[in-house]
Amino acid sequence: MLTEYIEAAMRRAHYELMENGRFFGSIAPCKGCWGEGATLEECREDLRGALEEWLLLGLRLGHKLPKIDGLNLNRSNRRKPAHAQAH
Repeated sequence: MLTEYIEAAMRRAHYELMENGRFFGSIAPCKGCWGEGATLEECREDLRGALEEWLLLGLRLGHKLPKIDGLNLNRSNRRKPAHAQAH
């Protein structure tokens, strides 16, 4: 599910060519997640890495993550462990 979420988020990426000739990329639903690079491909790779780190930190800190294409990584959406359901 995490891979599907990352792929869905990357499909929403927006790229711009900055005045300095470098590329800048961001994903609107993922506030504060951005990447840059000398080429569009470098920018995509940087943005994907930033997205992975953004997601891991958000999950660890319990941040509310945006739903993307119906994919929800938030804890309230996750199943409880089997031992927690038995009580």
